[in-house]
Amino acid sequence: MPDPNRESQFRSMRQQARAIFQQALAEASIGAGFARHVHYERGILRVRDDLYDLHLYSRVLVVSLGKAGHTMVEALSAQVGASLEGIVASSVEPAAQLHGFRYFRGGHPTPNAESIRAAGAILRALEAQPASALVIFLLSGGGSSIVEKPIDDEISLDDLVATYRALVHSGAPIAEINAVRKHLSAVKGGRLAQAAFPAKQVSLLVSDVPDGTPDALASGPTMPDSTTVNDCYRIAEKYELLQQFPPSTRELFERHALEETPKADDPAFVHARWWPVLSNQTAIEEASAAAERAGFIVHVDNSCDDWDYEKAADYLLLRVRELRKQFSPVCLISGGEVTVKVTNGGVGGRNQQFALACAEKIAGENIIVLSAGTDGVDGNSPAAGAIADGTTLERARARGLGVRAALAAFDAYPFFKALGDAIEMGPTGNNLRDLRILLAY
Repeated sequence: MPDPNRESQFRSMRQQARAIFQQALAEASIGAGFARHVHYERGILRVRDDLYDLHLYSRVLVVSLGKAGHTMVEALSAQVGASLEGIVASSVEPAAQLHGFRYFRGGHPTPNAESIRAAGAILRALEAQPASALVIFLLSGGGSSIVEKPIDDEISLDDLVATYRALVHSGAPIAEINAVRKHLSAVKGGRLAQAAFPAKQVSLLVSDVPDGTPDALASGPTMPDSTTVNDCYRIAEKYELLQQFPPSTRELFERHALEETPKADDPAFVHARWWPVLSNQTAIEEASAAAERAGFIVHVDNSCDDWDYEKAADYLLLRVRELRKQFSPVCLISGGEVTVKVTNGGVGGRNQQFALACAEKIAGENIIVLSAGTDGVDGNSPAAGAIADGTTLERARARGLGVRAALAAFDAYPFFKALGDAIEMGPTGNNLRDLRILLAY
């Protein structure tokens, strides 16, 4: 017979994990980030340490792209007012569009026809800007697919989608995926900065990439590229991508015909600046504060960023068990992303796959594992992530659900949905990578 007291305890623990995640999202919001780092008064725009007198420019053009495209423009407009104009490209349809902006709904995780149209519109707008103009770029995660134009006209949209799919499913970390994307694109790896030259440029970043690799955000369209064509050839070989690429992409690699992206000495970057407004570290700090308010002893360990999900699960569970011997209750927070090499076509994402891998390992233990994306979307599912705990395996068996079968099929979402443990909130309009929150008593 199930123990009702035990079930009630685990239900309460799952609610605590959800509350910590939700509070972190609220405090690491776009609005909060802009309030801290962006200020406007009497025509002077302050972005972190920079000041821009908007009266001195012949035109101020705003280009906002990524999952937070609309939210970032909204936050900037709330300070500067309705005088701004430009282009917004996002994967999310806003409730209302801002006056003065053209909107495009690009695809994610693969480009669509609107992604191509958005890239064309942005390039045309940037190429028309004189030296007396200021271009404000608002960049957020997801921009790699939301705005795209192949560097080679022989690469069709279908070929582009096939190339992206091969990269996303390869198991490669995001920085390596984006290195390849940059060299296949007319807008990535600093090429938007080249298009905007000689106008003055400033980029505000809401980052979903590791803090040390800002040029990986949206594949670095406005900053010098730290990756090279040789990196691309090495990555393609490492993940056996050539046989997965369509012929038009494969041919560029086989001929070693990729074009190099602009580097730090390119004139396009002489009058360009880049400032982070929010990052995964912000979300980690806010989750830590929320867990401390809830009475947990908090530890942060980001060691497993970009690790395979199974290896990351083993590592973090070992860490939280070690911590539990010294502290109770304890909360272990881990930021960044895990990787999943997808070989079947189930419904799920890296966060749900990670939580599912943990479920069997913690059966019967007083441990809760929450893993979710701050953008509200995990893989090809409607969920942001999922929660597993010491009762997950038992509850799954009672419903005829198999953990190992779901893992093998990469079909974690139906599993967690059936248990009521999928985290569904819809797109958040933000994108600060993932959070893993482990609670132990």
